Amino acid sequence: MRVVFMGTPDFAVPTLARLAEDGHSIAAVYTRAPAKAGRGMALRPSPVHALADRLGLPVLTPSTLKDREAAETFSAHRADVAVVVAYGMLLPQAILDIPRHGCLNLHGSLLPRWRGAAPIHRAVMAGDATSGVGVMRMEAGLDTGPVALEDRIPIRPGMTTGDLHDALMPLGADLMARALRALEAGTLTFRPQDEVGVLYARKISNDEARIYWAQDAAAVAAHVNGLSPFPGAFFEADLGKGAERVKVLRAVVAPGSAAAGTLLDSEGTVACGSGAVRLLELRRAGKGGTASGAEFLRGARLEAGARLV
Repeated sequence: MRVVFMGTPDFAVPTLARLAEDGHSIAAVYTRAPAKAGRGMALRPSPVHALADRLGLPVLTPSTLKDREAAETFSAHRADVAVVVAYGMLLPQAILDIPRHGCLNLHGSLLPRWRGAAPIHRAVMAGDATSGVGVMRMEAGLDTGPVALEDRIPIRPGMTTGDLHDALMPLGADLMARALRALEAGTLTFRPQDEVGVLYARKISNDEARIYWAQDAAAVAAHVNGLSPFPGAFFEADLGKGAERVKVLRAVVAPGSAAAGTLLDSEGTVACGSGAVRLLELRRAGKGGTASGAEFLRGARLEAGARLV
């Protein structure tokens, strides 16, 4: 099929690669414009942009899709379908109406749960037992369109947002490949989303990163894992030079009890409002490497009974 692909981050890369591998004609790749990054603040193309360049595909980085020029350019691609994966820009109705078969979106949740910007983070942070990906026909509303296909995956104890993100990428690429085969064969069908169970996955804020040990252990572990690897949940403790910030990148529920925030042992078990969590991966603020709970505590000289805030 003749496809316009629209995506930006790593999450979208396997889908673009799979569609090219399957022999679809990629008429154009839309992505966000290169952004300044790194110490030198040099302009860096998005992961999708980089892949499109390697594949020799034409790339467009418009700042808006809302004007007539953008619609005319989009129409000139003569696309059968647009495939949208974490593009990062809203598509107006004028764009949605152009492809012969509309615009298909690969979304990183089981809709209608976690519509919006951060579905993977929010699923882990909420302690969901299951997540997945879905192929939806796009409408003007935020992730409100009918769903054609879904694939599910369990969220295991200790699984972080990074882990789930990486597991969903190839799952999503395969799902979209299946959707385009069915679309080409005329067998792709859609069902309306349920009106019950709608939740919105608002964008992650740095203000959410502090760990509140007074919560129950399951909530603390879900909070830690849901914010890993970015922005990273944190606590503060005196590591010898006054209070310092420590990021926790993985945690699981563990046995134990004491006043919330009390370090219980040399393995990194911390008491919560109810129960305890074991801190599995930690990183001192401003440092590059991670350490296990036991390794970190040895280096930080934190002992059982210490209070983490």
